Amino acid sequence: MKVFVDQDACIGCGVCENLCPDVFKINDEGKAEAVVAETDLPCAQDAADSCPTQAISVE
Repeated sequence: MKVFVDQDACIGCGVCENLCPDVFKINDEGKAEAVVAETDLPCAQDAADSCPTQAISVE
């Protein structure tokens, strides 16, 4: 799966990082970013499903 975070839509709530810390981190600007561009971890999809602004795309 490829993981992408839309920086314009992200509000930096940290849900993704809490659900899947191996894939997502909050950066210095207070926004989430995918530190792993591709993963097989099911938590990446859980984070995308839980994102309140739907800023995470998983393909």
